[in-house]
Amino acid sequence: MANKKRIGILTSGGDCAGLNAVIRAVVRHAVGTYEWEVVGICQATHGLMTRPPQIMTLGIEQVDSWLMLGGTVLGTTNKGNPFAFPMSDGTTIDRSQEIIDGYHQLNLDALIGIGGDGSLAILRRLAQQGDINFVAIPKTIDNDVNITEFSIGFDTAVSVATEAIDRLHFTAASHSRVMILEVMGRDAGHIALNSGIAGGAQIILIPEIPYKLENIYNKVRRRQKIGKNFSVAVVSEAVCTQSGETVQKMEQFGECRLGGIGQYFANEIAQATGAETRVTVLGHLQRGGISSPLDRVLGSAFGVAAVDLIATGQFDRMVTWQNREVRSVPITEAIKDYRAVDPQDTLVKTARGLGICLGDR
Repeated sequence: MANKKRIGILTSGGDCAGLNAVIRAVVRHAVGTYEWEVVGICQATHGLMTRPPQIMTLGIEQVDSWLMLGGTVLGTTNKGNPFAFPMSDGTTIDRSQEIIDGYHQLNLDALIGIGGDGSLAILRRLAQQGDINFVAIPKTIDNDVNITEFSIGFDTAVSVATEAIDRLHFTAASHSRVMILEVMGRDAGHIALNSGIAGGAQIILIPEIPYKLENIYNKVRRRQKIGKNFSVAVVSEAVCTQSGETVQKMEQFGECRLGGIGQYFANEIAQATGAETRVTVLGHLQRGGISSPLDRVLGSAFGVAAVDLIATGQFDRMVTWQNREVRSVPITEAIKDYRAVDPQDTLVKTARGLGICLGDR
């Protein structure tokens, strides 16, 4: 074909369910419909830093079994900003040009990048600097990318958290305990809010809604008075202590990550109400595993739409899900703000209507 193209695709940032569904859709549409060549770039931008670049040539038969797979077959990384790349001696250097050169060495006509707001901001900056035709696809279990109702990975994360709540209910009732489930969420409480409603939690705490411990105690006490000697609480990892302190834990290589707020609430609730408390931290269980049907459908729709954007020469845009259809918006609009839970959101009102305590009243 005279218009035959060679396009690249990479996954960047943390992994999540649905990524392989996107890759599969891109390959099936680009190869099957347009007869293009698709190159998978391994380990995100790190694959473009190596010489020769670390790639996989992707064909339809190769990717057809990837639809339900969790994680990303291409591999990914959420470390090493290429504009300030950390070196072994503690210094940082700008390695952006290495990535740009790697892209051009592959003779690519366009690049599809799947990432969250942080990854997409870096990829767009690289694209602008290096004359790269770039199209973005949003993925994050936190669902905090702006101007899209859903991002890849969110629905699976909510499903996993909901199943955990379902299971915790039985133990909570059997032992008259307050069971606290700590879920991921970085800066946004979408996972906690959605899974808490779906799982029938009595208490949901998210960073967007300030709380008072006394309100939480009162919810537990009211249930105790009517013979409900158990409660299930869902807490987003980004919630701070009542005094405003972020709860973090030190990990390997000296990194501090969110985690531990569930134990903080367990200690406070136990002391104030006398209730026996237990904490479950889901952690990376929310990101792994087989993708949900919605993430597979969404990933497929996003992959097809991204290829069509390339075919029509529409670059520097991100595909989104709005009003039950795929649209595209300028990447700058999508990444300029993150999408937090609006305290007046329909689901917040739903939670209140169901009698769920959000900690502020």
